[in-house]
Amino acid sequence: MKIAIIGAGFSGLANARVHREFGHDVTVFEKAPDVGGVWSSIRRYPGLRTQNDKGSYALSELKMPKEYPQWPSGEQVQQYLELYVQEFGLEPALRLSTEVISAEPDETGWTLTFSSTDPGPVHGATETETEHFDHLIVANGIFSEPFIPPYEGVEVLEAAGGRLCATSDVHSLDEVAGKHVIMVGYGKSAHDTAVEVAKVAASTTVVARDLLWKVPRYIGGVVNYKNLLLTRLGEALFPYSDRRGLEKFLHGAGKGIRNGMMGSVQSVSTKQLKLEELGLVPQGSLEDIAKSSISLASEGFFEAVAEGRIVALRDTRIVRFVAVDGAPHAELSDGRVIRADVVICGTGHQQVVPFFSEELQARLQDEKGSFELYRHILPHDVPNLTFGGYNSSFFSPLSAETGAIWIASYLHGGHRVPPVEERRRAVRERLAWMESRTKGHHARGTFVVPFSMHNIDDVLDEVGLNVGKGTRFTQWLAPVKPSAYRRTLPRLKKKLGAA
Repeated sequence: MKIAIIGAGFSGLANARVHREFGHDVTVFEKAPDVGGVWSSIRRYPGLRTQNDKGSYALSELKMPKEYPQWPSGEQVQQYLELYVQEFGLEPALRLSTEVISAEPDETGWTLTFSSTDPGPVHGATETETEHFDHLIVANGIFSEPFIPPYEGVEVLEAAGGRLCATSDVHSLDEVAGKHVIMVGYGKSAHDTAVEVAKVAASTTVVARDLLWKVPRYIGGVVNYKNLLLTRLGEALFPYSDRRGLEKFLHGAGKGIRNGMMGSVQSVSTKQLKLEELGLVPQGSLEDIAKSSISLASEGFFEAVAEGRIVALRDTRIVRFVAVDGAPHAELSDGRVIRADVVICGTGHQQVVPFFSEELQARLQDEKGSFELYRHILPHDVPNLTFGGYNSSFFSPLSAETGAIWIASYLHGGHRVPPVEERRRAVRERLAWMESRTKGHHARGTFVVPFSMHNIDDVLDEVGLNVGKGTRFTQWLAPVKPSAYRRTLPRLKKKLGAA
């Protein structure tokens, strides 16, 4: 088959690796000049690091280099993916600096229209091209387009010399040196960026509508957080839709044990990060991780708040931008007016598929705009199309890789999927559950945190290639290692007679 893959992040590259092993003619389209997706050089913001340690944030067949620190930088992750490309000879499949403008289904597959995004004198003049493919894999990422709130007075801000941008638009600290910066948001990207910006800016103010729970890298200064949250036991502390075995105990007769564990982590995190002294204890509890609202504490953030280098304003938001004495300012909902030379939004992303028509996108989504994908992979009624990486989790590389295994098995008839009506019912039930548990914050049905391993189990069980019970047992108390899944592709090849 001729297979087109849109996106060269973890999922796009994993799919390229898997499908080339079955002899398919694979082309990976990537509008950035390098591989990496969110880790690309054109999307990295200052201070970007992984939330996972290097042992768990990797693809199964290639460990991160030994010399990498425990939590690799964004640049190192991108370099790791370059190593992956070299290790498995994926270079011939890559079309970098190439943007897919449209993808249209036809009777036998897909017609893609694309053009070069290289601004150079040669490629910059390239006209659009079209090419036909038998199958399309969308791996453009659920964090494909940064969301910037529609503020009032943006034209006033810009006329006064101010700038409004997303974290991914800031590539150098020179852009904020000596300026008064407002960082909007309280997630990982907002904290990461604020720490770095505060080193050079005249002032750094974090404006947060809601505070989110943060977990220290080393809980109590001793226990690496991966040993708690990146295990099956850590995942089982949160109520899944279909609880089995020990999960039933932890949310039934053993609920006291479970509550005690959750309360201890929350208490230690609050004390260690000095949240009470700083006035930054979030509302609710650590259980809000089930609403996709937890992240690893950015190193140095709370210390900078304590030292006054970062001012964190909670429970407020920007109402409008105004000019005061000719200088750009932001008016907040609590009545304060603060200087705003640069306003950086760490306010999340939008899941968009810009190369699909509105009619086609409507076929892929429910009435609320959530993607209706069986196993987060297969649409109901659009043939020759699958999605990769639309199941963002704590183990995004491994989740993307197991998704690629599922697609390969599906394309070769290695497993059966339920009838479409049964799939529709299963997807609707899951979306309703996600809507309820996250109060709508499920990234249009693509965010499976904190139930990463449940999703991986569902995918591999259906293919019949999950790791053994012994491996899964060790994962209850020890962090999940992607390398435990490195034999999955060879096993699939053997199963399908392609070894």
